[in-house]
Amino acid sequence: MPFGIQPWHLIVVLIVALIIFGPSKLPQLGRSMGTFFRDLRAGARDMNNGFKEAVQEADAAKPAAVDAASPAKGAEAAQEKGNFCISCGAPNPPNAQFCNACGKSIKG
Repeated sequence: MPFGIQPWHLIVVLIVALIIFGPSKLPQLGRSMGTFFRDLRAGARDMNNGFKEAVQEADAAKPAAVDAASPAKGAEAAQEKGNFCISCGAPNPPNAQFCNACGKSIKG
């Protein structure tokens, strides 16, 4: 069984629950626990979906990397938009001569 729980552990837990809550309250307790776990799973799923959407939005908002295959085109794009690396497309300070991310020459 998962987590090292043996069948006799479950029997002991059920007997203790029966003694503490009584036979009339056990169905209500089971329903409450079922509702709790269902809501917990739904909340975890919503949080996971929200995280995935936030990551997708962040990826969409990233500036497009400069095409490394054509350095002349990359140099023109870097001059138009600011001081971006020709090789990796990383933004750099206006007076930088080398890329902070990859170390290659920006002024190329």
